[in-house]
Amino acid sequence: MDNTSEHTYNNKYIIGVIVSNVSGVLSRVSGMFTRRGFNIDSLTVGETESAGFSRITVAFHGDEDIRDRILRQLEKLHDVREVEVLDQSETVVRELLLLKVRNSSATRQDIMAAVEIFRSKIIDYSATALVCELTGETSKIDAFIELMKSYGILEMCRTGIVAIERGENCLKTR
Repeated sequence: MDNTSEHTYNNKYIIGVIVSNVSGVLSRVSGMFTRRGFNIDSLTVGETESAGFSRITVAFHGDEDIRDRILRQLEKLHDVREVEVLDQSETVVRELLLLKVRNSSATRQDIMAAVEIFRSKIIDYSATALVCELTGETSKIDAFIELMKSYGILEMCRTGIVAIERGENCLKTR
């Protein structure tokens, strides 16, 4: 068994997977990673433009051999319709962050300035806390989180990445 958690890999891969929208398919896809000891960095699932299909976006680190083994194993799974490695230079990648930060009169202006610089939005405001919404690439999300740590992050959640190829290239659902 190959256990990627014991190794450090520099190559990050993003795979788009089109699956039938049926019970258990997500469990089978994530279970394939688990059974082989592959770590998932990010996993998102949502409906597609075609009824009856869902799109799974999986990000992971590994070498080309690991990537190829993952592709072969995913293609064997029942209800998987298409699997494709997304070329990151030809792909739009985004992530959503909701972050609750401590609010005080002493820090409010600095937080507001950071929100503006990062093109974030304040979606909830109270005397003691602000909730910020930020969409962007993972590096932008990470930088915003790092900056907000000094103000006191109370709570946060992030979606994981979603990715779609630029131009007319598409994962097929039919």
